[in-house]
Amino acid sequence: MHIRTLTGGFAAAVVVSLSLTGGQAAAAPPAVADATAARVLTYDASGSAEFRSAVDRGAAIWNESVDAVELRPAATGQRANIRVVADNGWPRALTTSLGNGTVYMGRQAVDQGYNTIRISAHELGHILGLPDRKPGPCSSLMSGSSAGTACTNPYPNAAEKAEVEGNFGGALVGPAPTVRAGVIVD
Repeated sequence: MHIRTLTGGFAAAVVVSLSLTGGQAAAAPPAVADATAARVLTYDASGSAEFRSAVDRGAAIWNESVDAVELRPAATGQRANIRVVADNGWPRALTTSLGNGTVYMGRQAVDQGYNTIRISAHELGHILGLPDRKPGPCSSLMSGSSAGTACTNPYPNAAEKAEVEGNFGGALVGPAPTVRAGVIVD
């Protein structure tokens, strides 16, 4: 279980639990959250046409680069967090919420000479909460097209990795708390 999900209802659970037990934590089997577990996001690249291998490689690059989130292909029939499609426009990502949205692998940038794996990793970066950072050097994945067509670097830099780790709870320090009947036990 991911710690962010677990903490979302803690305040209400603590209030309800303490009010029902007169301020004492009720005895229950301990539930331990794993703060080191990555949040799994699934992606559906079935509509990515000729960009399928670039999308898979872009996801693999993020998986190699960060610990707090893992991108996996969606199983057949599974609703994916991220939908990836090919079109004739410019590459873009439409994020509906952190970790959810649609990536468009636009052929216009590829026709101009931009690297497909860099495009994929960059657009997935938007879904992971990163903004464009233009203009920027090739060493910055989120500099996108401003780094020029000669730039083929598909890897996030240290600051970009840290931001994604923070977005998905990877900046947590120490063991996860033990929870008993909705109450955090240190």
